Amino acid sequence: PPPMDREAMPPPELGSVRVLVVDDEEDAREFLRTLLEDSGAHVATAGSAMEGLQVLQAEHPDVLVSDIGMPVTDGYGFIERVRALSAAKGGHTPAVALTAYARSEDRTRVLRAGFQSHVPKPVEPGELLAVIASLADRYPALPKA
Repeated sequence: PPPMDREAMPPPELGSVRVLVVDDEEDAREFLRTLLEDSGAHVATAGSAMEGLQVLQAEHPDVLVSDIGMPVTDGYGFIERVRALSAAKGGHTPAVALTAYARSEDRTRVLRAGFQSHVPKPVEPGELLAVIASLADRYPALPKA
C-alpha cells in the first residue's frame, strides 16, 4: 500500500497519559488543555515555573509541556529546577519545550537545557500530540509507590 499521507493520519490517542502544561498565557494553557483532553490525556496546568514545580511534585505527570518565554523564571530556569529534583519527585519526567524561537541554535539550547523535545509555536496540534505520545511511550512513568 502507498505510504499514508501525514495529514491523513489520525492523531495519536493519549489515553490516560498525564500531562503538566506550564505556560504564563491563560489562552495558551486552555488551548493545550482542550487539545490534550480531547485526545484522552489527563491535564494539569500551571501559570508559572514555580507553580509548575509544585504541581509536578503533587501530580507526578508522565510528560511536561513548558513554554520557554515566561516572565520571572523562563522555561530554561524551570527545566533546570526540574532536573535538579530526584527521580521520585519528578526530576526525570520527559519534557517538551514550546517556543516561538525555532532556529537550530534555539533547538540545541532547548535540548541541552534538559528538554527531550522542542515544538515551535504556533503549535501544530498533530505534531505536539505525536511528540507527547512518543515521550510517554519511550519513558514510561515509574510505578507509583
